[in-house]
Amino acid sequence: MPVELTLNKAAEELRRGDLANVLRARQRLAGLVGTYPHRLDLRDRLAEVYRVLGEPAQAGRWAYLSDDRDPEETLAFERAYRRAQVRLVALNWAGRLDEAPTETARTRLASLYLEARVELQHELDAVPHEETSWGGCLVVMVGGTFVIVCFLLGIVTLVQFLWKLVS
Repeated sequence: MPVELTLNKAAEELRRGDLANVLRARQRLAGLVGTYPHRLDLRDRLAEVYRVLGEPAQAGRWAYLSDDRDPEETLAFERAYRRAQVRLVALNWAGRLDEAPTETARTRLASLYLEARVELQHELDAVPHEETSWGGCLVVMVGGTFVIVCFLLGIVTLVQFLWKLVS
């Protein structure tokens, strides 16, 4: 179905206002945003549906890249998706920063990517880095060799025993 026809159907469903139609509009618009993630107008319409449904975190999610966004919805989105990396995934942005259609969207995406990078670096810095223990490696190698030798000796002993029984 062409985008404009889908948008018209979603708008009509939203105008009807009953829950079933609003949910259908949400489904249609979510499908369009998934197919055309760079179209901010589709994101804005999806945010509008979530406003009707009374879900400010989701409205903030889909209006996050818009020039006009409600600060309370943005805060609700950031509270619901506390980590920058999780917010990036939730935004469902596909592509490079320079593919964002507005300077506002490019700036917000760049800021979010930077925040996610800083979070990741902090996590990496918190992981203790251990030196390679060559002694530990040697113990594992010697132990493994011992197990292999015991296995081979067991097979040789079994073959000799079976040979004596057959002879």
